[in-house]
Amino acid sequence: MVALKDILLQVLLAGSAVFLIPLLYLGLSKQQVMRMDHAGKVNFSFAATSVISMLLCLIFALSVGSETVPISLSIIPVTLAILYCKAHIGAALSILHILFYFLLAHPYDLYGFLLHTGILLYPIVWLSAKRFKHNTCSRKMNTVIALITAELAVASLLWVVYVYPDTTYSYLHLILSALGYTVGALAAGGMSQLWLDRMGRYRGMEQQLSEEHHHYISETEKLHQILNAVPLSIATVDVEGKVVFVNELMKQTAKEQLPCTSAHNLIGQHASQFVEQEQADKMEHSIQQAVVHGEVSVLTVRYGSHVFLSRTVPIYAYAAKGSKEVSGAMITIQDVTELEMLRSELDNVDRLSLVGQMAASITHEVRNPMAVVRGFLQLMQEKSPESLNHYYRIVMEELDRANSIINDFLSLAQNRIAEKEESQLHDIIHELSPLLWADANLRGQSIELMLAHNVPKLHLNAKEIKQVVLNLARNGMEAMTEKGVLTLETRMVDDRVELCVHDTGPGIPPVKQEKLFEPFYTTKAKGTGLGLSMCLSIVERHNGTITVESEEGQGTTFKVAFQC
Repeated sequence: MVALKDILLQVLLAGSAVFLIPLLYLGLSKQQVMRMDHAGKVNFSFAATSVISMLLCLIFALSVGSETVPISLSIIPVTLAILYCKAHIGAALSILHILFYFLLAHPYDLYGFLLHTGILLYPIVWLSAKRFKHNTCSRKMNTVIALITAELAVASLLWVVYVYPDTTYSYLHLILSALGYTVGALAAGGMSQLWLDRMGRYRGMEQQLSEEHHHYISETEKLHQILNAVPLSIATVDVEGKVVFVNELMKQTAKEQLPCTSAHNLIGQHASQFVEQEQADKMEHSIQQAVVHGEVSVLTVRYGSHVFLSRTVPIYAYAAKGSKEVSGAMITIQDVTELEMLRSELDNVDRLSLVGQMAASITHEVRNPMAVVRGFLQLMQEKSPESLNHYYRIVMEELDRANSIINDFLSLAQNRIAEKEESQLHDIIHELSPLLWADANLRGQSIELMLAHNVPKLHLNAKEIKQVVLNLARNGMEAMTEKGVLTLETRMVDDRVELCVHDTGPGIPPVKQEKLFEPFYTTKAKGTGLGLSMCLSIVERHNGTITVESEEGQGTTFKVAFQC
């Protein structure tokens, strides 16, 4: 009975290395325990408890006498530490095991040293430790059982051989005691090994769960950032139509359109608050269509002067068996007020374009009878007295002026795509030079050409560009008095070709400069007001720009820029 109690007590002391580990983590949070686990401090914890267990086993075995407790089970925590911990920790425990024996055993001898330290089997334990950490749970258990059985068998054999000649115990008592120590050691080692594996799996599952939780939080935060960055007002509702989530743009929209509703109390309210009261039923119906039938619905709603496009789509939740069921709906709201205004303006532009086409057709038809009238006036002039020539000349000048207005209007109203080809701007200017010089000589003016050498060819419609150059040049000449100088200059500015037409006239006041390109606006006494409008239309068809720079008393410069 005494031997059985001693065996059970040593079994408890040998197995206490594993069960003492939780005591080292008292008062620590899970995060701190996980950080210690990542830092490898769990091995140090197991090593510390193994030292305590080993020391208790040695003290108990050596203090009560070898007759009562002849075998120490301190080899069990040392063996488990060598197998589970890193090599330097196992080496440190092996050395401590030997040192503790010499500190506690008085007197000590070779028999006691071999019996209580199990040093004979250290090489086998160290060789097994290399592959132990990579084995499965069952193989680890087999390794632990084999090593402990070998250790206890060697210790029992040493004890029997040493004490049997002088002992008063029977041979059966010795065998039963040896078997008792062996079975107890196997129980302590096996339970410790199972507990260590369970703790390892638990830590692995807890770490995996923590990583999954961190990944979930990270993905949720990423999703929130994406929803907040989307240029749409987004809200999610549950099956009852109550708001569960709103993004930042929805909060801002609610703050602007619903002054009585703050951003924080949107959650839990019904989504029908996003629309006016008379349209709340339509919003509720669209949510029900999404939640009950899984249908996508689009609704145009108005709130005050704003127009919103609302789209409601179902949100599905996946069940355990892979089936999916509707768990709510997502509402996207887009402010289309400006789009509606642009659409309305586009309709007006289309109507104005139609009116312009009709006006162009009418003016084109008017020109034909005017030509007939002018022809008959010329016949009548030939048969009339010379005293009436003055009146005929006035009438025909006015007819020519009306015809000129019609021609300019038709040029402005046409909206056809200009046929372009690679042309050199200088060639167009040189072709117009004789005509321009003739006009300048009649007015007592001169022309200067300042053409750059590095101007590349451009995609131009030569006929239309001639109209632009001729119109700008004649405007400049008409603005100047005698001795005036008209300068035509070309130059490269970045990746653009600029044509500058500069005159030395009186200049244009700033107030009039703003209206120069408006149709039928003119600063000349007999001008039609369509010349510059026609130039602007032609330049824009060439994807260019035309600007004016003028100071009173300093002349005027028109700049036409073409993209290379």
